[in-house]
Amino acid sequence: MRRAATIARGPSPAQLRLISFLSLLIIWEVAALLLQSRELPDLWRVASTFWIELTDGPLLSDLGLTLFRVFTAFLLAMVIGTAIGIAMGFNRRLDHLFDGWLILFLNIPALVTIILCLLWFGINEVSFIVAVALNKIPNVVVTLREGARAIDRDLLQVAEIFRIGWKRTFFHFFLPQLYPYLMAAGRSGVALIWKIVLVVELLGGSSGIGFRMNHFFQYFDIAGLLAYTMAFIVVMLLIEIAFVEPLERRLTRWRK
Repeated sequence: MRRAATIARGPSPAQLRLISFLSLLIIWEVAALLLQSRELPDLWRVASTFWIELTDGPLLSDLGLTLFRVFTAFLLAMVIGTAIGIAMGFNRRLDHLFDGWLILFLNIPALVTIILCLLWFGINEVSFIVAVALNKIPNVVVTLREGARAIDRDLLQVAEIFRIGWKRTFFHFFLPQLYPYLMAAGRSGVALIWKIVLVVELLGGSSGIGFRMNHFFQYFDIAGLLAYTMAFIVVMLLIEIAFVEPLERRLTRWRK
C-alpha cells in the first residue's frame, strides 16, 4: 500500500529539478557533439577549463570579489528600498510627491547609471556598489510600497487598542505581513544585481567575474566564459537552496 501511494505521488520537487538539470546537460552535450564547433564546446572541455581555472587560475579570487560586490549592493538596496517603499506605502502625500521620481529612476537604463557612477566616483569599489544599488533600489521600493499598502490596518489598530507596544506590534503584526514582499524583492534583487555587477566589472573592473569574461571574449575563449558562468550560477543555486528557500519557509509558515 505504501509503495503504491509513493508511486502515485510521483517524483519529488528535488527529483524533478535534478531531472530537468540533467536533461539540460544532455541537450547541451548532444548539440556540441552534432555541431562540432568552437562556438559550443562540449561539457568535458568546459569542465576541464573550470578545473584548471579553479586550481591554477584566479577563479576563486574573482568569484569571491564578485560575490562581495553582489551582496554588499544587495544589502544596501534592500535596506534603502525597503525604508522608502514602506514610507511611500503608508503616507499618501509622500507617495504622490515622489512617485514621479520613482518612475524616472525605474526607466533610466542600467548602463547609463553605471557609466555616470564610474565618471562621478571613479573606477573603485564605491562606484561599483553604488551603481549596482541604484539600479535595484527603485524595484525594491515598488515591491515594498505595494506590500505596505496591503497591510491589514485593522490588526494594527487591535494591537494599539490592547496597548501591545510598538516593538511587539512591529515584529508580530506588521513585519510578518511584509515577508512575502521582502522575499519577492530579495529573490528578484539577487537575480538582477549579479547581472549588473558583471556589466560593471566588464566596463571598468580590473578583477572579478565580469572582468575575466571580457578577457575570454577578447580571445574568443567560450569554454572559459562558460566555465566562469557555471561557477557563479552553481554558487547562487547553492545559496538559493541552502539559505533562501529555508528562510522563506520559516518566515511564511504563519500563513499556513
